[in-house]
Amino acid sequence: MSAQEFDYVIVGGGSAGCALAGRLSEDPATSVCVLEAGGPDSSVFVKAPLGFAVMLPFGLMNSWHYFTAPQTGFNGRKGFQPRGKVLGGSSSVNAQVYTRCNRNDYDGWAALGNPGWSYADLLPLFKRAENSHCFTDNEYHGNSGPLHVSYLRSPSPANEAFRAACVEKGIPFNPDYNGATQYGISPTQATQYNGERWNAARAYLHANADRKNLTVWTGCHTRRVVFDGQTAVGVEFRRDGQVQLIRARKEVVLSAGAFGSPQLLMLSGIGPKAHLQQHGIPVIHDLPGVGQNLQDHVTSNLIYRTPRWQDTVGVSLRGVLAIIKAIFQWRRERKGWVTTCVSESNGFVSTCGNQDHPDIQFAFLPSIVDDHTRKQHLGHGFTLHTTLMRPKSRGSVTLQSADPYQAPRIDPGFFTHPDDIKVAIKGARMGFEVLEAPAMAAYRGKRLHPFDINDDKAMEAFLRATCDTEYHPVGTCKMGPDSDPMAVVDAQLRVKGVRHLRVVDASIMPTLTSGNTNAPSMVIGEKAADLIRSGT
Repeated sequence: MSAQEFDYVIVGGGSAGCALAGRLSEDPATSVCVLEAGGPDSSVFVKAPLGFAVMLPFGLMNSWHYFTAPQTGFNGRKGFQPRGKVLGGSSSVNAQVYTRCNRNDYDGWAALGNPGWSYADLLPLFKRAENSHCFTDNEYHGNSGPLHVSYLRSPSPANEAFRAACVEKGIPFNPDYNGATQYGISPTQATQYNGERWNAARAYLHANADRKNLTVWTGCHTRRVVFDGQTAVGVEFRRDGQVQLIRARKEVVLSAGAFGSPQLLMLSGIGPKAHLQQHGIPVIHDLPGVGQNLQDHVTSNLIYRTPRWQDTVGVSLRGVLAIIKAIFQWRRERKGWVTTCVSESNGFVSTCGNQDHPDIQFAFLPSIVDDHTRKQHLGHGFTLHTTLMRPKSRGSVTLQSADPYQAPRIDPGFFTHPDDIKVAIKGARMGFEVLEAPAMAAYRGKRLHPFDINDDKAMEAFLRATCDTEYHPVGTCKMGPDSDPMAVVDAQLRVKGVRHLRVVDASIMPTLTSGNTNAPSMVIGEKAADLIRSGT
């Protein structure tokens, strides 16, 4: 195999990988190559904000389309785990919700022995990355970064009723959940610009496509990291049916996500020794934490039908006609239903009265979203996601075989910790109380899944039968000090026990953030760029 050579080889063109590549290539003397397994992000289904809802649930394009192992906490059901397989990664297929999460999350990371990762350390990077069209001259927001953040252009009027219902139930309106406080209900801040999705690739790669030192290859399925002794020197990948080798003069960086990065480490001989030997993989370094510590947000779906069909996206003759009209409207003026991110209002509430660190996230969707929309229902309605933000359950990502083309075994362990179902019940009940408030009366029809919401056993049965991921897996290459035997990378994101190899993506999070993980993933890329440029 002939090999090309670059200073840095980044495996994965997702949220963190794009940010890292964009920043490192600012130095014209530094050569960077990004290897993305998926294709380009040029499809209209990526550019149109609502496009993800059409394709992603059915694995039609741009997704790894993973499923979990059977989940005991879900009565043996397999969970759905779509991840972006396209340039931009999951930022190309997500609901575009821009949340920085809670300052206590990052201060907690620092307190675990990760200096440089506190909220005060990361806030300047969030601001550096952001170009906010929601706020200007604000100590919490940036207005000149590559990542556009906007309010939705054509939100449903149902959001006003929902937010009023929250206020009726004592949840205050919060103009900015990314500002001084997270607690309260707010209109969604979305990674959009002029009615189009603004993913990580548009922010960090396409804008810099003229850089001679930045190379981006799509359709590259990485098989393993290549080592010389304990030093990473390159990557083996398949492209156009041929196995190729690419060399890194300085470092190899894994940015393949919470499932892909631990899988690649294990395929390359880094991970739990016994597990690697079980699959016949030569052990380069015994690192027991690889693939462990998996955490993910688990969410409910509280669904009501509505007589206000015109304010929702639904399956009906008039609903289909409305969407057809909306497609032409979007083509003309980039407004209308096609610009929705579906998750149009977001709120952060607490089941225990801790307003400084809410534990439940509300997401209001003007559509019936049952089982990721894979269960279709005739008619119109709305959905409230009530998401458990800091689960205590832990899972794992392991190998099914040494075949790099076989999906890893994903076991989030949803609801395996008894406290999680208790908090989830409280959060769902809070959500139902809001949806039953007077302000929602004009929109509220019959519930799609009727049961006694005041009966804990009935609520638990409903949640175990219907809950699933909110698409935020993290933690499988945990960042931590040497005193933590399960840490995979140090605070500089260097893989322990080997040289010239880092992990830069959501897998390094020691604990799950209180909110959507896309913005934090990009800031992990921003942070890694600073660490690398500083020589640490």
